[in-house]
Amino acid sequence: MDTLVDARTLSKLKWRCRRGLLENDLFIERFFQRHEASLTMQQADTLTALMELADNDLLDLMLARKSPEADLDRPDVHALLALMREPPSSPVVF
Repeated sequence: MDTLVDARTLSKLKWRCRRGLLENDLFIERFFQRHEASLTMQQADTLTALMELADNDLLDLMLARKSPEADLDRPDVHALLALMREPPSSPVVF
């Protein structure tokens, strides 16, 4: 089993994950709400790699409009994207 992320690393990761598109922030925030307590170092590294993408490219991956390509076409990236795409547990009310 992979090592869990410590509080300091998690804080830095959350800061690094702040995005320019609200849609990306919503996916990322929901991901952290569900998985931050069980986030592993490998998942954190994978998330960091995804944060290197431009906002629109990241959104395309999260919405499954595109699949990861080149060096991001790896099982860990696909698994993390699946976690990020999980629908909300309750309907969003506006």
